[in-house]
Amino acid sequence: MMEGICYRSLKSLNEGKFVVPSAIVKYAFRIRTRSGLIVDKLLIHGRDEVDAERKLRQMYQHCIILACTVHVPGKRAEFAAAR
Repeated sequence: MMEGICYRSLKSLNEGKFVVPSAIVKYAFRIRTRSGLIVDKLLIHGRDEVDAERKLRQMYQHCIILACTVHVPGKRAEFAAAR
């Protein structure tokens, strides 16, 4: 097991190369809560849209997603999906 291993010691395990995590992207959601309130610009981090939506639904159960905007670092926001 590798529990308790520090990040610095991973360098020796990977032949001098650091492990770089995949890019985490921000997703801005516009939702309607189950009580009918609209929440705009709700930012959630995720590996992809499915991961961000899963995190969103853990916090806002039974919400309706009205729109999702992807924020990629270094790029302008792109419209991802309208629901």
